[in-house]
Amino acid sequence: MARRNPERRTALVDAAIEVLAREGARGLTFRAVDTEAGVPTGTASNYFANRDDLLTQAGARVYERLQPDEATMEGTRTAPHDKETYTRLMRELVGRISAFRTGYLALLELRLEATRRPALRSILTERVRADVEQNVTFHETSGLPGDATAVKLLILTLNWLVVEQLTLPDVFSEEERDALVAAAVDRIVFARQDVG
Repeated sequence: MARRNPERRTALVDAAIEVLAREGARGLTFRAVDTEAGVPTGTASNYFANRDDLLTQAGARVYERLQPDEATMEGTRTAPHDKETYTRLMRELVGRISAFRTGYLALLELRLEATRRPALRSILTERVRADVEQNVTFHETSGLPGDATAVKLLILTLNWLVVEQLTLPDVFSEEERDALVAAAVDRIVFARQDVG
């Protein structure tokens, strides 16, 4: 029977994220999670039905921790809907994701593991699809410029920029990263095609 102490469960899931980022999915064991969390051996096995349960909950927790705070969301709703605001928002997004390095690396590990585990792939597909839809819906209801396709293209573009920053941080400087974010916003959202 799974234990119900929510603080302990959260600490264990956060420890699993750290293990995933450092050791990869193959290194994610209950013992490794117990060690990372600083709890007695056997604790994680009391909280998670199996390794798949732990993997799934780690992925959900990363998304939970990556959500912007309410002040950021309110700022988005009340700010002017111009190129400068849009660029600032995208830079904040990239910065927030990059700041949670282990979380994003853990997500990459989960995605790789999902190629070998159909159940995990199904769960991640559902979660990522819901995240994309939530971003599109927020974008459309906030009145920001651009359409659903622009949002999806920005997600794809900025996700790879984050991967580059977290795995090979010397490829682009912070200034180059900021310039690339601005260029992505400009070309994907604000570019106007001349009709001849």
